[in-house]
Amino acid sequence: MDPDRKNSEEVAEPLLAYRNPEFLESTPARTLRIVAEYVEPQTRLRKAGVQNTVVFFGSARILPRDVAEEKLRAIENAGGEGGSKPSRHVLRQARRDLEMSRYYEDARELARLITRWSLAVSSQGRFLVVCSGGGPGIGFNIKLPMEQKPNPYITPDLSFLFHYFFMRKLWFAQPARALIVFPGGYGTMDELMEFMTLIQTGKIGHHMILLYGSRWWKTAINFRWLLRSGTISEEDLRLLRFVDSPSNALELLKKFIRRDRTVRAFLQRAVP
Repeated sequence: MDPDRKNSEEVAEPLLAYRNPEFLESTPARTLRIVAEYVEPQTRLRKAGVQNTVVFFGSARILPRDVAEEKLRAIENAGGEGGSKPSRHVLRQARRDLEMSRYYEDARELARLITRWSLAVSSQGRFLVVCSGGGPGIGFNIKLPMEQKPNPYITPDLSFLFHYFFMRKLWFAQPARALIVFPGGYGTMDELMEFMTLIQTGKIGHHMILLYGSRWWKTAINFRWLLRSGTISEEDLRLLRFVDSPSNALELLKKFIRRDRTVRAFLQRAVP
């Protein structure tokens, strides 16, 4: 091209690299996206004054009691007025969903108790915030093919959406002081084992892990068999505590916090 010949068409100004969506969504920019999923939540949590969390895990398939009751009523009434009777399997599933709904209600009550206690012990308001995958309090949501939506109880400025599972896990673990795990499936088991491994290997400090629903958990995982098999130790088993009521879970959490010097230093007065 002749350098002295001026192009008759005006050349468009190129985009700045950090404002180029095509580049930012490309494979070479993956590192930038990962860093963003660390720095952006960190900035927002600091701005909101959040330093410590209590993480709730459990199945997203467990229904609120009123929803489970309505579902069971609809199935039981389906055979009326000439309709086909529901199968035993469908009825059994609906009754199971109603039975499991107690964990949804207990999780909601426990979140309320923890939040009320947190507000009572610190004038800074967000000394200990309830956090889970979809809310309430803090919601660390994840972008999945089957979209899960943040629940309506998330504090508006503390609703997050992650692309990378490992960055989401990091933010579950980093500010956490305790983990309360309700019955769940693969995702819940994955998060529980991740936390236990990090504590067992000293990668994160001492955390309290409460398994809510002792009968369910002891049926789902035979921890004693792991111990008898020699694949875990007595010390590993002591990482876990079983609870069956919101009040019991709160009392154990309060006892743990009273012994946690890091959290006590954050408070302006002694933990009651």
